Amino acid sequence: MQYIENSVYRINTANGSGTGFYSLQDDVIVTNFHVVSGSLSVSVEDGDKNRYLAQVVYVNPGKDIAFLKAETLPKPSQSVVTRHQTEASTRDKVLVLGYPFGMPFTVTEGIVSNPRQMIGGSNFIQTDAAINPGNSGGPVVNEKGELMGIVTSKFSDADNMGFAIPMETLHEELMIVGELFDGLTIGCPSCNGLMVEKTHYCPNCGNDMDEGLFEERPLSDFSLTVEEAILGLGLNPVLARSGRERWFFHQGSAEIRMFVYDNNYLFATSPLNDLPRTNLAEVYEYILTADTGEHRLSISDNQIFLSYRVHISDLYSKTADSVLENITQLAIRADELDNRFVNDFGAKMTQFSK
Repeated sequence: MQYIENSVYRINTANGSGTGFYSLQDDVIVTNFHVVSGSLSVSVEDGDKNRYLAQVVYVNPGKDIAFLKAETLPKPSQSVVTRHQTEASTRDKVLVLGYPFGMPFTVTEGIVSNPRQMIGGSNFIQTDAAINPGNSGGPVVNEKGELMGIVTSKFSDADNMGFAIPMETLHEELMIVGELFDGLTIGCPSCNGLMVEKTHYCPNCGNDMDEGLFEERPLSDFSLTVEEAILGLGLNPVLARSGRERWFFHQGSAEIRMFVYDNNYLFATSPLNDLPRTNLAEVYEYILTADTGEHRLSISDNQIFLSYRVHISDLYSKTADSVLENITQLAIRADELDNRFVNDFGAKMTQFSK
């Protein structure tokens, strides 16, 4: 069981994050449609905080299933077992694997409350295992590591009521993996017919289709502007996106966080190091006297931060270019400073460092 943890990933998009898992048998990453909805490219993050670019190659909105391909992602040695004959039964022990609330990898345990709970005309596995936002798309497995279902939702106003798409439904979708073309393929929610070109109806059954499914949801002008600074680091912005107008990524060993603060400011910050137990006077003196230009060194919760804050309106002013350059330079300087605090003052990297 411990070996399949490396086949479960955090899925990051411009709209939020979820979970996905690799199927070695089918050579695809499986997740929910609603996790990647509005995106054609996403990032896949492993347990060591490495991110890889992934393409959305198949979605079926009606079944809330999506498949991703990540060409540069190292294949795990083992993965969740998707091809087996074990069926879920009431009171079976199950484990939910994933990244709730974008936290590090988490496992929760429960039982199957109902293996065939009917909701909206479809069957779901109901479990009392803890399920939270961010778990969506993650695997529900038995103690053998065999897939029982894919986390899809929970009742927010009820306790211990989570739901998973049964493995039988996933098997139906995996049957078409070999038929996928380059680009995006969409499964009709009504008849499961496959479409590779933009259309407002299914050519197989005539069901109305949302043409927007073939397109990436456009980013705001603000997001596009901020991502110019990320491009200045030579990084594909897709690999930095961590939700709506949020970017979390690593520049070398330093974690860089960029987000809107107080609805008026763009805040860029990096947790550099934990404060050392000794040499504190020297550390404080350096923080107070070091010339860091537009950036500010500070201490919060026993950690050293490098930060930069600007009013959003500055991104649309005559100083916009210098603002973007300051954001780019914050990432570069953070990667330099966290090493300096280690080498010169004996500080340790933070738990967020890479």
